[in-house]
Amino acid sequence: MLALLLAPAPLLAQGAARERTDASPIQAYKLVLVGDSTMAPHSGWASVFCAKHVKSSVACLNLGRGGRSTRSYRTEKSWDIALGEAKVPGYGATYVLIQFGHNDQSSNAERWTDMTTEFPANLRRYVEEVRAAGAQPVLLTPLTRREFKEGRLDNTLEPWSQQVRKVATEMKVPLVDLNAHSAALVQRMGAETATQLAQLPPAADELAAAKAGSTLKPRPVPEQPVPSADAAGDGPRGVVTRKFDYTHVGDVGAGVFARLVAQDLAVAVPALRSQILP
Repeated sequence: MLALLLAPAPLLAQGAARERTDASPIQAYKLVLVGDSTMAPHSGWASVFCAKHVKSSVACLNLGRGGRSTRSYRTEKSWDIALGEAKVPGYGATYVLIQFGHNDQSSNAERWTDMTTEFPANLRRYVEEVRAAGAQPVLLTPLTRREFKEGRLDNTLEPWSQQVRKVATEMKVPLVDLNAHSAALVQRMGAETATQLAQLPPAADELAAAKAGSTLKPRPVPEQPVPSADAAGDGPRGVVTRKFDYTHVGDVGAGVFARLVAQDLAVAVPALRSQILP
């Protein structure tokens, strides 16, 4: 009896082995977000969306890049990367969210597209290729700029948004009408309050104009250089340029618009509703 009491604990446990079972396979989802700087990390809403508005069963990848249009995103091969991600197996469903317009409107030779012909044609091609990859496309109208004239929002991206809506209807693609809903929200805020959505506070003259119900002409936004493929491993670290403007968003703005996208996506894609957090 004494020998039994003094026996090491592992020996005592051998006679009562614990049962072991396997976990059930999860139902995983994937979201691939494609767009411009209003979606990109540090200047857009999508990283906050991925961090705060999806469950852990959702792999959420923000591939938004500053200064890109429906044309340049493809020609620089970023679209090839997105399609590769869309083809990765193992997910119950993969969705590719596509939001462009800001830089298609640009005069930059690498970016601009014709609003009524090339822009919708590029969107159609994106939709077709996402479907061919076995994923499901979701179109987003472009986030509104926050420029005001005498108390009214000057939504210069509305005509481009209408082209996105037409393609979504024509091709039966779920639509998140971010332009309409963000424009309505910013209009309710007014020019002064909307300055709080930017990356940095406005200068004194910019704030004074906003208080009067208008905004000054946007100051130029520095270009975001594309890293060289052969950059030295011991080269300088990357730098994020933050400034006040009426297009890009800081932490507050990203939170506001990420929440808006989450609300709209849960309605536009009912199959994702249980995976989207408010």
